[in-house]
Amino acid sequence: MIYLLYGTDNYIKNEYLKKIKKKFDELKLGINYIQIDENNCQNIISDIETPAFGYDTKLIVSRNCNFAKKKNLVGEKLAEYLNSSNLEGIELVIIEEEIDKTTPLYKSIEKIGQVKECNEKTPRELISQIKSIANLYQVNIKENTAQYLIQCVGTNMEDIINELRKLIEYEGKDGEITAKDIDALTVKKVESVIFDLTDNLGRKNIKESINVLHNLLYSKEPIQKILIMLYNHFKKLYIVKISQGNIAQALKLKPNQTFLVNKYQNQAKFFDEKELRNLLEELINLDEKSKNGNIDLNVGLESVLCRYCS
Repeated sequence: MIYLLYGTDNYIKNEYLKKIKKKFDELKLGINYIQIDENNCQNIISDIETPAFGYDTKLIVSRNCNFAKKKNLVGEKLAEYLNSSNLEGIELVIIEEEIDKTTPLYKSIEKIGQVKECNEKTPRELISQIKSIANLYQVNIKENTAQYLIQCVGTNMEDIINELRKLIEYEGKDGEITAKDIDALTVKKVESVIFDLTDNLGRKNIKESINVLHNLLYSKEPIQKILIMLYNHFKKLYIVKISQGNIAQALKLKPNQTFLVNKYQNQAKFFDEKELRNLLEELINLDEKSKNGNIDLNVGLESVLCRYCS
């Protein structure tokens, strides 16, 4: 059987893969279990044809080789091979982030195998799953707390599960996960930390704003990346201010990110249009000056934040 698993949620893809692996009594890496990545993707057809000595079936797993994208010659050869070959005794699993449904490989697998789309779930689905997992361990979590967890760690189920495990172990049986626990124990997405920084900036709390910035730097986030993310964040707040239509559409949010609309709207209330325009201009000027060697980016970014709060 041939499987194409694609999409943005690695957790869902890995769950599918676990189910496929259960078909095998034993998997020996290099014999009846072959892993393919970008470094050895050229060998996939020869790996399919090589017998699994001592075993009746073989599992081949390819990850992120872009076989199902346009102008991928290996993917085109693989499609031609799959259409003309007998794959008895082979379980072939192709895992990708993005695919093109017009490619020969996609069309081949859709015809002779199984295609599974594994995109991130909606916030409502994620909240339900978070509560279900916590309940399995007899740990309580309220709906608004589960939503806060999503806001902090993102909508990727793999990330959510990793952080939820820590919270469940910390609370123990009959405990209750709180927002305070999430702040103390989870690794927040940079996007969530930018929200925290901007919240403090909007409240004119320069000390806490600088602390959040320093924490980002201590966590090895590149200063240039922080500058770009701050610029993009303030740009979105400005769009919220001037938007007359669908804000989610104006911000180009994914369907499972629409819960962020309220966060952007509430945060935008801290600023007026002129302040946001000035902040955007200052960040653009800072980027140019730092690239010309006229100012240290760390010092310049702290100065921009301090000037706003002064």
